[in-house]
Amino acid sequence: METTLHSLFRTALDRFGGRPAVRVGDAEVTYAELVAAANRLARKLIALGVAPGDPVALMMSNRIEWIVADQAIIRAGAAKVPVNTMLSEPEVAFILDDCGARVALADEPLASIARAFGVESVLVPGDEGWQGEPAAGPPDVVVSGSDRALILYTGGTTGRQKGVVHDQAGLSLNLLAHVIEIGLQDDERILLSSPLPHSAGFLAQAGLLKGARVGIEPRFDADRMLELIERDAVTFLFLVPTMIYRLLDAADGTDVDVTSLRTILYGAAPITPERLTAGLDRFGPVFMQLYGQSEAPNFLTRLTREDHDPDRPDRLQSCGRAASMVDLAILDDDGAVLAPGGIGEVCARAPYVMTGYHGLPDKTAATVRDGWLHTGDIGVLDDDGYLRLLDRRHDMVISGGMNVYTGEVENVLSTCAGVDRVAVVGVPHPDWGEAVVAFVVAGDTFDAAATDGRCRAELAAYKRPKAYELVETLPTTPFGKIDKKALRAAWTRW
Repeated sequence: METTLHSLFRTALDRFGGRPAVRVGDAEVTYAELVAAANRLARKLIALGVAPGDPVALMMSNRIEWIVADQAIIRAGAAKVPVNTMLSEPEVAFILDDCGARVALADEPLASIARAFGVESVLVPGDEGWQGEPAAGPPDVVVSGSDRALILYTGGTTGRQKGVVHDQAGLSLNLLAHVIEIGLQDDERILLSSPLPHSAGFLAQAGLLKGARVGIEPRFDADRMLELIERDAVTFLFLVPTMIYRLLDAADGTDVDVTSLRTILYGAAPITPERLTAGLDRFGPVFMQLYGQSEAPNFLTRLTREDHDPDRPDRLQSCGRAASMVDLAILDDDGAVLAPGGIGEVCARAPYVMTGYHGLPDKTAATVRDGWLHTGDIGVLDDDGYLRLLDRRHDMVISGGMNVYTGEVENVLSTCAGVDRVAVVGVPHPDWGEAVVAFVVAGDTFDAAATDGRCRAELAAYKRPKAYELVETLPTTPFGKIDKKALRAAWTRW
């Protein structure tokens, strides 16, 4: 039998029966209840004409029904198109139009947006028709490894969002990579508070495959998280460094019992040495870092718990070594593999690299060449295979763990009155890691409040500039390009 995401999940969860599966607030469902609800919803999708590989938009906040919908899409063999509720209406509209989804599983207000932009069938939790008729077992559909299973939209350096396509075979191996790299045990109690359309969704799937109890919070709250760790004996957290810092601050001086924790998985940026030392003192040797991207979700490299040693600062500056299914290399501009210590582009080969960008064959060909995924990150490997990232070729900003592509923000700002020229960069921020700042050459009609209002209408909150710096000119490199390094260096606030 061909291994697919569909075949992994089709009956795997049945074995856990009445064990608690997902908890949100005071609501909880068992594995048996989750399986029954997912099978019913999958039959509803099929009745609406959804076939294997067809896109289905999943447009919900963090709630139990998100997990039910995710499982239903898998059981129908369809391609999930996760939509973050933090996105603006134009961003959501673009995704719906680009992927061509005829069916959406959504809660309000995204359900109204889906209807307004022509999605034929919008199913809302709790509404009549949310699920199909009860029936024993999962629907009988034939799914192949090459069928689309996911279209994950990510920002673009040119302002156009890209749909990253993954097939059934690749995602099945990616999910197994999650289980292997994290080392999930049979008694895991997972707590997730970041948006499920992103990395948290992959981690929820991995946990369910192992029979974990998955707790989901609608948003991150450090005090609430500490309460749940103690109450539910949580073993696994997924955070970005900003969240870790807030959790440490909240735990400082308290006697909250956190001894159940075995893993705090984090990504997006390294932890500062000072904070790591404090974290090890308070939580123990539980930290694990991941590095990946939408084109190869989450695990290209992993920095283990043992690597989080304050006496090894060289290791802490890295994001670890290649994951078990990954070949990692640093390539020069001609595509040649560099020896350890050579600086170039981080490239990877893995069985779960994307099949391509939806509707963008030229972009796909430029990103996956000769079997190598070109990440756009600049880095160096040491003699032991540890990867250190030096820069991001495409000027991506990571703010609070969320990716922001500066070209996307610049495209919106350039349409605002009084903005003659603009350059957007990420600058160091003590809380968010990086903050988005716009350097503006302004005309007489420039109005910061009006410009910010336009950004509120067009961009997700985490993409909006946190500050506008008015400048006479934008510095340029010897090649005539805007010198963003000089702009970052010139920033003195915070």
